[in-house]
Amino acid sequence: MMDNLETKPVTLRQVAERAGVSASTASLVLNAKGEFPQITRERVLDAASSLGYTPRGVRAKVDVTRTLRFIRISKHGETVNRDHNHFISDYIDGMSQEATRRDYVLEVVTHDSADLSGVLAASDSRNLDGAIVLGTELSEQDVQMLAGCGARIVFIDTYYPRLNANFVDMDNDQTVFAIACHMRDAGFRRVGFVGSTADVANFRLREDAFLKACKSIGIEVLKMDRIRVAATRDGAFEQAKHYLKIHNDIAEAYFCVNDIVAFGMMRALQESGYAIPVDVSIFGFDNLPMSSLLSPSLSTVDVPKQQIGATAVRLIDDLIGAGASQPSIKVLVSGRLILRKSTRKSSEAKLTHL
Repeated sequence: MMDNLETKPVTLRQVAERAGVSASTASLVLNAKGEFPQITRERVLDAASSLGYTPRGVRAKVDVTRTLRFIRISKHGETVNRDHNHFISDYIDGMSQEATRRDYVLEVVTHDSADLSGVLAASDSRNLDGAIVLGTELSEQDVQMLAGCGARIVFIDTYYPRLNANFVDMDNDQTVFAIACHMRDAGFRRVGFVGSTADVANFRLREDAFLKACKSIGIEVLKMDRIRVAATRDGAFEQAKHYLKIHNDIAEAYFCVNDIVAFGMMRALQESGYAIPVDVSIFGFDNLPMSSLLSPSLSTVDVPKQQIGATAVRLIDDLIGAGASQPSIKVLVSGRLILRKSTRKSSEAKLTHL
């Protein structure tokens, strides 16, 4: 008999599994944050009660609660909005799982303002061990200001290679190069790019990557085939439709800077009488859930969002463990091109076709 063995405390992950939700959802419900259906809240609370879950902050054996904060910043809302909630939730899931594994409490804070002074104040909290900042809508100056506030900060969903700051982002060059290679292998002689007027670093990185990739494999992207539209679904549709009204001659294939822009471009093309992919092929980026449900389904890049979130937590934990000031770390995580029905098939392309 081993009666003296201590029973391990119930973890947040166990509560989430019992309730059938993600760890991030369980954490938000137990901390009375976020908006969830009543049935979801009841499942989480019932699971916590039945398992005897005790939050870390009140466990007798834990003297200090270690806290990480995820700060979701929406400066203008053109890209950080309801259309991308699923995308951001995947980031949170990855962070929550890794934070739980490393004995941190993950807080989720939303900052809906172009004024970042509140973010600086939140990051300077005494109880905060580190912060992960959603940098999608942040300018280079914004990142530089936040990085200099003295807190341990990792930025995700953006990348400024010249800055002395910590980043975890998708590898735009690798994934966009795969798109350009598929266009070449599919026999496209004239290709175009649909960018955005929104101030987003990843959009600029993807445009640069596409132009460089096409040049390196011998494809010219004409200036008349480079379009800029709004980053919202309706805005992209209206502006793409206007472009098609005054341009009768279009490219054979377009790489769109993200799926939302691709949704608008596809709708504009179809309403203008073009058949996809018979007349023109379309590629997106992000692999939002709607991408596989469109008619035709959208070829796109799947971004490993949970892996990016988990990597950001591991990076902060390493920085905390190192103690002294460390040189900045920049991590790029590769994505995967998924070919669906919006693009012409290629017998030469060695890629997953769904």
